[in-house]
Amino acid sequence: MGLAQYAVVPIQDEWGVLHDGNVNSKYATKESAFESAVAAASLALRQGHEVHVSVPGREAGENAVSS
Repeated sequence: MGLAQYAVVPIQDEWGVLHDGNVNSKYATKESAFESAVAAASLALRQGHEVHVSVPGREAGENAVSS
């Protein structure tokens, strides 16, 4: 099987998931983009692919989400 790579990337004031050279959707938060990437990665894993998911760390001045 192949390798499925998903990368959460910033797009202007939003976030997207880069896969196969394309960003198909935009998300309001990094967390929602991550959840979408993991859902897609889960399907790829089930199909037998090696899976890589990457998410950038918090930038200086970016606020953490409070619970």
